[in-house]
Amino acid sequence: MVLFGKRVPIVFSLVIWFVVWELIGRAKLSTIVPPFSDVVAAGMTILPTEKFSAAAAISLRSFALGMALALGIGIPLGVAMARVAGVGKLLGMWVNIFVSAPISALVPILMAVIGVGEATVVVTVFLFAVFVIILDTQVGVRQADRSLVEMARCFGAAPYQIYAKILLLSALPEILAGVRLGVIRGVKGVVIGQLLIALLGVGELFELYSKNFLMEEFWALVIVVFMFAFLLSEAVAFVERRIEYYAGAR
Repeated sequence: MVLFGKRVPIVFSLVIWFVVWELIGRAKLSTIVPPFSDVVAAGMTILPTEKFSAAAAISLRSFALGMALALGIGIPLGVAMARVAGVGKLLGMWVNIFVSAPISALVPILMAVIGVGEATVVVTVFLFAVFVIILDTQVGVRQADRSLVEMARCFGAAPYQIYAKILLLSALPEILAGVRLGVIRGVKGVVIGQLLIALLGVGELFELYSKNFLMEEFWALVIVVFMFAFLLSEAVAFVERRIEYYAGAR
């Protein structure tokens, strides 16, 4: 970030927002915005508790299962849509619809079909993440250099070698971009799913803190969830930067 002609760390912008937050809280302009220092103190109090550990374990398990399904289904399906014209025509419209659709509106339907429990949250995470992964994988494979594919065929490469050594490597930047977006959407899915169910995980804690007007604990939990999503996104982005040469070679 450049400020007044000088480069300053991006964290500096967060410091500014935290100072503004602290001032607003101290001025008591709103009962739902406590001082940031009180939020930090509340966070230090709730993080070591057994209740938070249990809720975090449930949420992380649901998130991991949902993302594993999204990756295991989304990437192969995106490849199939890019390489098989019939599959692309059959599913392309639905993928684009669900990428832009409000998936949270489907959670009550999932609750009626699957039931109230962790399975509904896993499916919610899956639905939030899978479609953007499919779309980006499809775009990446379609943009792969066709001359490399033809050359591999001329040298007698097997189909699995073409996919593993050319198409997937060429599409890797777009696939990772889809994974990064899918991770962010997956975090939204686990929180929204548990909020609507309000029986398990961090959703139960959000419901507990909001109903009892424990705003310091509520905002502390919000910050923890935001930090989790940010760290996961940055981890995938780091891998993206490490394989940028594939995009350049393509």
